[in-house]
Amino acid sequence: MSLRLFTAIALPADLRDRLAGLAAGFPGGRRVAAENLHLTLAFIGQVPPARLADIDEALAEIRAAPFELTLDGVGHFGTARKVRVLWAGVEANPALAALQARVCTALRSLRLDIEARAYSPHVTLARFNAAPPPKRLGPWLAANGLFRAGPIRVDSFALYSSVLTAAGAHYRVEAAYPLDGD
Repeated sequence: MSLRLFTAIALPADLRDRLAGLAAGFPGGRRVAAENLHLTLAFIGQVPPARLADIDEALAEIRAAPFELTLDGVGHFGTARKVRVLWAGVEANPALAALQARVCTALRSLRLDIEARAYSPHVTLARFNAAPPPKRLGPWLAANGLFRAGPIRVDSFALYSSVLTAAGAHYRVEAAYPLDGD
């Protein structure tokens, strides 16, 4: 059996609750449970359990200083007619971009197939199989467009495993990596 893995920054519980409330204001879709809200750095995908030690070792070698980030605004992926994801955005942050690049470099050094498209940091709030009515999207975006939270201190990131079930995804921290300097 393979493991479905990703790396992410955990969010404080009070912020996760606030984000869950924000998502609850938009009807429909599959809202991400508050305990599962996070900021993804890299999606690794399915890997054999035997690779876990190598991934852990590569990620443990990453050096970066702690930093702060701010969540800023909301948006969606897809079109107004076919919304796939609602998200909370992240204010531009060179330290976050550098950490994400280091994580991807470490994972690619193991010949893992990490996405090459530009990193678009966000926190996924809800996912949709069927598009919500466009008349709901515009008002929700307008009402929440000025959303801001933070700054949030980031002093670690983690390797997570994910098990998909009919009730939603269940995440488990496989290893945590402190940020303690460049």
